[in-house]
Amino acid sequence: MIYGTGIDITDLARVADVVAKQPQFLQRVLTPGELTDYRQLSGSRAIEFIAGRWSAKESYSKAMGTGIGRAVGFQDIEIRDNAAGQPVVLQQPFAGIAHVSISHTATVVMTQVILERG
Repeated sequence: MIYGTGIDITDLARVADVVAKQPQFLQRVLTPGELTDYRQLSGSRAIEFIAGRWSAKESYSKAMGTGIGRAVGFQDIEIRDNAAGQPVVLQQPFAGIAHVSISHTATVVMTQVILERG
């Protein structure tokens, strides 16, 4: 049974600007494991990665119905790629299954999270 769904769309240039001006943004949004993955990337792929994880975590918090804040924080959710390159939610506060999808164009990233119970 679907508990909640959330979507988000984020401008890649906006995220690149934030990362350039506020490097601590990376540690605030990414878990240590995600940060390790990020550091293996460069250029546009690195920006796509951080923007995708940020957007997916925003989508997750919308699916929970809370937004990012006390109930759900960026560090509460870890999204890593499996061997096939598919993003998978490995850590989360929800007691069910979280499905995540991340898509990019040259200028934006769009994410969707569906939370499923049982």
